[in-house]
Amino acid sequence: MTQILDLIGRIFISGIFLLSGINKIGNYEGTVGWMESFGIPEFLLIPAIILEIIAPILIIIGYKTKIAAAALSIFCIATAVIFHNNFSDQMQFIAFMKNIALAGGFLFLVVNGAKSYCLDKK
Repeated sequence: MTQILDLIGRIFISGIFLLSGINKIGNYEGTVGWMESFGIPEFLLIPAIILEIIAPILIIIGYKTKIAAAALSIFCIATAVIFHNNFSDQMQFIAFMKNIALAGGFLFLVVNGAKSYCLDKK
């Protein structure tokens, strides 16, 4: 049961990034416009998309989980600081805290790796 719950947990924490990366491809120009409104250059979108698609897949299948989780943890903190720093707006504060919480969840994976159906070696 522990292995199944571990897998489900990895799917839950990673799924949002996989869907977000796919959405960014489908709405490329809109995403570029949104990023540029924060002063983020367009060339950073491609690495973000790659990270948001590849890292969740690696976490879900349990391959190089610790590295992928570390990358997503850093990504969560960076996006929280860059995009959700208007603490006078309650929704932005909540989005900031969700990103920080996700970063914490990924840090658990950095420490523990994948426990089920995994390719990671301890």
